[in-house]
Amino acid sequence: MSQCDELLALLMEAVKQQAAPGGEEKQIPVGVSNRHVHLSQSDLDRLFGPGHTLEKMKDLSQPGQYACKETVTVCGPKGVIEKVRILGPVRSQTQVEILAADCFKLGVKAPIRLSGDLDGTPGVTLVGPKGSVQTEKGVMIAQRHIHMHPKDAEKFGVHDGQWVDLQVDGLRGGVLKNTVIRVTGESALECHVDTEEANALGLGSASSVRIV
Repeated sequence: MSQCDELLALLMEAVKQQAAPGGEEKQIPVGVSNRHVHLSQSDLDRLFGPGHTLEKMKDLSQPGQYACKETVTVCGPKGVIEKVRILGPVRSQTQVEILAADCFKLGVKAPIRLSGDLDGTPGVTLVGPKGSVQTEKGVMIAQRHIHMHPKDAEKFGVHDGQWVDLQVDGLRGGVLKNTVIRVTGESALECHVDTEEANALGLGSASSVRIV
């Protein structure tokens, strides 16, 4: 058998394995996130008035999470971005997740971070209908990650905090390195990427990826 024949045989076997029954069980659905804001209750009160309650627009894929009807304007040293969606429910600390291109528009140097890791992140000014808030920290570019329930982690053979690589199929596909596993009892299986990553690789809300 020639080297070309061997290579063709290996390729055909890989395709057969991918198409084999149970192959779909290894697929992880994709969720695409645009820039958004998580607010603390105190900042919500300052932006929308004392005692304001967020109004749900639609549920998100993660249990208990939802997009709100309310939006804010994000102001940086060099520019502003209007109508940035708030996600609920309220959190203990305000967090602003932006895209890499937004850093140039706003004039901030946002690091790539996992949600909740706010130390050393810059702040911005948030403007709402009733007031404004100057945050001391909380601006970040979201580190791509996979939400998993413990049962999902067991099935995939991974653990919380583990870094994995993902295969993205399709004409614009490739390998997404440095993707973090996040395991909680309240999570639903989903890989979260931002719109820039999704656009670069041709991913959408109906897409899926797999760990390699």
